[in-house]
Parts: sequence; structure tokens; C-alpha cells
Amino acid sequence: MLREVTVENGRIRGVASADPRVTAFKGIPFAAPPVGENRWRAPQPAENWEGTRLCQEFAPISVQDRPGVGNDLYCREWHVDPDIPMDEDCLYLNVWTGARSADEKLPVLVWYFGGGFQWGYTSEMEFDGERLARRGVVVVSVNYRLAALGFLAHPDITKESPETPGNFGLLDQKAGLDWVVRNIAAFGGDPDRITIAGQSAGGASTMEQLTCRENFDKIKGAAIFSGMIRDTRNIDPLIPKSLREAEQLGVEFFRFLGVKTLDEARKLDAFFIRDRYAKYAEKNPRFFAINDGKVYTGDPYTNYIDNEMPDVPVMAGYTSDEFVENGVNIVKASVINALNEARKSGRKSPQYLYRFCPEIPGYDDPGVFHSSDLWFWFENANKCWRPFTGHHFELARTMCDYFANFIKTGDPNGTGIAGDTLPVWKAFGSNGTNEIKLK
Repeated sequence: MLREVTVENGRIRGVASADPRVTAFKGIPFAAPPVGENRWRAPQPAENWEGTRLCQEFAPISVQDRPGVGNDLYCREWHVDPDIPMDEDCLYLNVWTGARSADEKLPVLVWYFGGGFQWGYTSEMEFDGERLARRGVVVVSVNYRLAALGFLAHPDITKESPETPGNFGLLDQKAGLDWVVRNIAAFGGDPDRITIAGQSAGGASTMEQLTCRENFDKIKGAAIFSGMIRDTRNIDPLIPKSLREAEQLGVEFFRFLGVKTLDEARKLDAFFIRDRYAKYAEKNPRFFAINDGKVYTGDPYTNYIDNEMPDVPVMAGYTSDEFVENGVNIVKASVINALNEARKSGRKSPQYLYRFCPEIPGYDDPGVFHSSDLWFWFENANKCWRPFTGHHFELARTMCDYFANFIKTGDPNGTGIAGDTLPVWKAFGSNGTNEIKLK
């Protein structure tokens, strides 16, 4: 098994997963700590280390509101640990591999977590990559900066770094992808067979990276789970603001913090910024990805529709009860419209549409809520508190099979881990149908 490998900054040692045929490398630095002068800067190169670095535990999560302190749906579901380590020094990624040697050239998944660009972390239990790795995929999950530390813009920042004036969380994701291109061969992965994927804000992140011109030659497929969201009231925060609009919000936030300059703001404690941002967000808009005019330009939703992206296979879909307004599932409507318009504008690679619609059990009667499919794509339903039955576990196995096949070939169809032929999932058709129901 590949328990030790050498990457560009030094040698690392991983740890056997629950299945010892899979090795997990946790907390690998892919950039320098974004602290001090590196706060609100594009990610900088990581430093080399001496000897063998133990990469056997997850690194601290990005600075965000403390998870696991309430009784809301997501605190019950997976944000369960209020004592999880948290630090501004957070630019680390994780790798799961079942390769026995570095020359296997296995397909690669790069995963971006969701959480509205405000919350979330790679160590969430539903993202454990072992089950996909057992199917011959090298899984990488990339952490990134969030909220005010990840998506603030300000005239001082633009003046200092005009080529990367914002979107630091997205730039972190991109730096993680670039690290994978340079280093994944050491883990038995193929840098020429990378699929990127994410859910919710991670799905939006996937669209941002997919439509970023600097990434066009790196990405061979994409899975966008509940990510093409467009609010019919046209107040969607995922519609990127211009750099100038975002800079003005930054000026107002600095005023709220009690500072006037970037130098002053960089000297503030990160948790002070977090707590003041929480108060600020009570009456003001939060910070999200923007149209920075340099690296991430335009609107990824319209860029997708216009095929301003590599012509690669895409898997996309929604859960049946998420964001329903006046009887309309906003995610469903936006996903189908993106897929349809991209097809009409000349897309040649297949697109695969799913609807996740099983019964989700539990005393809270949650319906098929936003994010409930994550337990299934990674086949980690056994980690959930909900009283899932045999059918749910069979569905999770099938969905993980589909996901693994898509990562391997750009087509979810084929055989599953048990050697069975999966139910046929037709590519999205000209009549807007061919939606597979995962139930």
C-alpha cells in the first residue's frame, strides 16, 4: 500500500483507512498559511519541510461560525462537534487512494464542499473518500477560506494585488487543483483524468472553476450537485457582484470593524473579524464570489449556458424538496435551463441529469432536503444517525457506483462494485427529459 509518498514540499506519511486497502493522507499543505501579510492575498507557495511529515489527522477547519452549537437540521446531520479545531491557517487538502504503486494512473476526483461560502469543511463525515477509493478513484478534498476572510474585496486589496483582487476562497480551490495536477501521480493518480465536483456552494464553486479559463486544460469532467441555483426573484447571492460593488461593501465592512486601512485590518484577530462579520451580516449582505474581472469573470451560470468552458461530460441534479417556492423547485428549474441552453448552443459532451427523491426517515420528518444526497454519493449513509434501511444502503451503493463510473469514464453507466450492471442512465435529451430518479 502507498503509506508514504513524496510531494513537491517533502515526504509525507498517511494512515490506513477503516478499510486498510485504502490509505488516507490528511492535512497536506498545498499553500502557505494565509495569515498576517498573506491574509486577503492569493494563496502563496507552501514551504518545504525536513523529514517525513505525518498526514494522519485533518487540519483545522477554516474560520467560521462555531459548528455544532445549535439543534438545526445541519447541526444534527453532520456539524456535530463544537470543539472541532479551527484556525486561519487552513490551506490543507486530503487524499484517499487505493493504489499500491505510483504508476497506476487512476482517475481523480477533486471535491469542493458546500456551505454557502460561509461554512463547511473537508472533515465533514459525509465526505470520507474511502468508498470511492475502493472503486479505483483517487479522491482529493480541498479546503478554502470562507466568508469575510475568503471573499472580502476592498480598494486597498485591489491596489496591492490588481491581478488577484478578490475571490480568495476560489483562488484557494484553484491552488488545490493546481497542486493536484503537479503531485497526484505520487498517489497513483492520473493528472490527465481529473473530475471536479461539489454540492451547493461547492457546486457553484465547481462551476466557477469549470468556467475559469486558466483551468480549461486541467478538467476532464464535472459533477454539480444542487449547484446551478437561480432564484426566480432575481435576488440570488450567487449572481456575482462586480469588483467595484464588492469593494464598496469592503469599505463599509472595514468601517464596521473600526479600521481604515488594509494594514490595520490584517492586524486584527481572525476570530474578532469572524464575530464582527456575524453581527454585520444581521443587517448587511454577506460576501460571496464576485466577478473580479481577472481570474473569475462574468457569471458562471451564464458562462455555462454559453459554453464558455471546456466541452467535457457533466453530471448535475437536485433533491426533490430543496428550495421549493410556490410549488416550484428553484434548483430543478435552473439546472434544467442550464443544461438545455448549453445543449442548444452547441455542447457535444453528454450531460446527465438526476433527481434524488427517496424517503428520508427521521423524527424531524425533513423531506428530501438540500444536501441529503451527500450521504449517498460517497456511500457513507452508515455514518448518519437516521434510521436508514436496507433500501437506502442499496441506493447509496448504486449512487456511489454511478459517481465512480462517471469519474472514470465520463459516463455513469456500466457495472457496479458488486459486478452488477447498473440501471441505464440516459444522457440529457433534446426534449429536456432523461432525468434519472434516484429513489
